[in-house]
Amino acid sequence: MKKSAIILANAALVILWLFIYRPVFPYLAVIFSREEFRTNQIVLLGATILIVLQVRKGDLQLSLDALPQRYPPALALALGGSSLFLLVERTLDINTLSASLFGLASYGLLGLWMSPPHWRGGLPAALLIIGALPFGEHMQTFVGYPVRILTAGIVREGLAAMGVHTVGVDTILVFESGISKVDLPCSGVKSLWTGGLFWLAATWIERRPIHLRWFLAAVGFAVLLLAANLGRVAVLVLVGQVAGWRLLAEMLHVPLGVLGFIGACVTAVILLRRLPAVPGDKVPGLAASANGLPRPLWLAPVLGGVFLFMALLYTPRSQVALAQSSPTWRFPAEMGAELWPMTRGEREWLAEGGADSVERWRFQWRGHTGSMLFVTSTTWRAQHQPERCFQVYGLTIEQSYTHLVGPGFPVRLLSLSNGSENVRLSAAYWLQTADQPTDDYATRIWADLGSQRQRWILVTIMFDEAVDPRLPEAEALYNALHSVVQNSLAGGAQP
Repeated sequence: MKKSAIILANAALVILWLFIYRPVFPYLAVIFSREEFRTNQIVLLGATILIVLQVRKGDLQLSLDALPQRYPPALALALGGSSLFLLVERTLDINTLSASLFGLASYGLLGLWMSPPHWRGGLPAALLIIGALPFGEHMQTFVGYPVRILTAGIVREGLAAMGVHTVGVDTILVFESGISKVDLPCSGVKSLWTGGLFWLAATWIERRPIHLRWFLAAVGFAVLLLAANLGRVAVLVLVGQVAGWRLLAEMLHVPLGVLGFIGACVTAVILLRRLPAVPGDKVPGLAASANGLPRPLWLAPVLGGVFLFMALLYTPRSQVALAQSSPTWRFPAEMGAELWPMTRGEREWLAEGGADSVERWRFQWRGHTGSMLFVTSTTWRAQHQPERCFQVYGLTIEQSYTHLVGPGFPVRLLSLSNGSENVRLSAAYWLQTADQPTDDYATRIWADLGSQRQRWILVTIMFDEAVDPRLPEAEALYNALHSVVQNSLAGGAQP
């Protein structure tokens, strides 16, 4: 078979493959183009540079001028990952998971034109590229708060053992968040994501295979990262809260996080180098080992048929048709609410994930003024996490903590600043359905995984100045809006 015909056949397979994953590309365009994902873009750039350097050394070799080979592990990853992708798109509708499956399955596809040793050795590089997706944000959403609670509890017990019994868990949480930068990658849960990327890069550079001992060493590295963060919080509380040297604690925060992260990474490299290297990775003629695998003429057309069938089989998760119209709000007369129209760009940005309605209002309430944003939707993707929205508008989050307004009514309170203009602001938000309110974004996401989706409303309040959002008049505002939203969800505010 002529090489030109082989190249055309391979190109057709690649086109069909990309057609299967066509729904992923708009999401990837958002992740790797918007400013709020700058960290992920830097990670992708760094991973790409590393891979290019390794490719120039001959660590990845593709034979795209040959027919695809019958290599069972690569076929299993390509076809199995694609099958899972179709299932996830039909049932879960989680973009990051779909994009991850696209990356894994695509690497499986590459294995049909790579020598098995090179393919196995390049798996860490593929995982590194996939790791550039915003897993850090998801980890922060799902496990960030529980890990902070656990860390604060351990620090409290340690202080109690030292004879300091006046510092509680809540005090530690508020103090630590008050001097933290929420986007610092070497503190808290985000260090696990950053450390994971470092671990994958080191694995590939050091040519270590992925096996059980590798996983055990990775777990040990994760424990070191959490221990470093635990030590950081303990020192900060001792210096700033117990000794009363808050300014010194603020000065130590970043250096402690960086030093702890570097120390854990150095230890990880030592652990990694104790693992056996990939056997025979420098044996001459390694690329020729793929010649022993069969390259049947029937494999390419069969794969083309399977890819086309998968592309036609693709079905996104069905959207539940709403039986009710956009909500009409019945605010108390005391609130002095006035509709504040949004620009077309703002409305499209907020509604692009599938929001049913987006409305913004101005209010005056017992000596305070501000704005309210209501985002109504049956999908969590339409209700952006307010912290991210504030950061997009150039605000820095100084504090973020939960405040219990009443039994079963938690509200997330935020202290914000605009460093360039020295402006201080306060904000609050919660998510509410007919059954419950919550300030936990993970609860909102998990609710979408059920068979029946519910209508949720994201309520965000921005005060025009810095106020104590725990004041009685502020709590009265939260309770009033809670009732307004509850009536709307129950149908009481419908025309």
